[in-house]
Amino acid sequence: MIPLKDINPSRTTPVVTILIIIICFFVFLYEVILPPDLRKVFISMFAVIPYEITHGVDIPPPDPLTPYGNLVSYQYLHGSWMHILGNMLFLWVFGDNVEDKLGKLKYFIFYTVCGIVAALIQVLVYPNSNIPLIGASGAISGVLGAYAVLFPRAQIITLVFIFFLVDIVAVPAAVWIAAWFTIQFISAMVSATHLSMGGVAWFAHIGGFIAGIVLVKLMRVK
Repeated sequence: MIPLKDINPSRTTPVVTILIIIICFFVFLYEVILPPDLRKVFISMFAVIPYEITHGVDIPPPDPLTPYGNLVSYQYLHGSWMHILGNMLFLWVFGDNVEDKLGKLKYFIFYTVCGIVAALIQVLVYPNSNIPLIGASGAISGVLGAYAVLFPRAQIITLVFIFFLVDIVAVPAAVWIAAWFTIQFISAMVSATHLSMGGVAWFAHIGGFIAGIVLVKLMRVK
């Protein structure tokens, strides 16, 4: 399922959501223009490396923000065009209404904290991994969690693929997000069973989603 848009107009311009999208694209374009070796170094410098967090060390190349500062910077790095386009589409569809409800500053804090919690959950599951963790998907998973709480009845216009059939349907947000979370949970369990530490950070998605549900209930909304 690919979300195209939601039928849920916001009252204000989603300034923070737009800025996050712009920053992510600028950072990714910078990654793209770097030679492959330097790109690998750049990502290693600003990504979350679970081993560094759990052992309190900084594996070369040195992290300008320290391994703990990278819990924020990793949210603005992406590994491919498919990675960033998918993440930014999700953020654009679901982020504006959550920002509208929380307000600009609270929304930015909410988004950042969800991303931090998402990374820490992934670190907790794979504490000795040296594989860099990058991407906004943990923070965006938090946005989905908040959206499910705030707008469960909103309609999500969705591109659906069923074998060789393609259709566009409207799905209630609660149903859409429940289906999305089920996929994340099953994928996380499968990856844990096979002791896979690469590819998609499924546990970060789960951690970010749960953080989003909890945080949006703790924050006073307008």
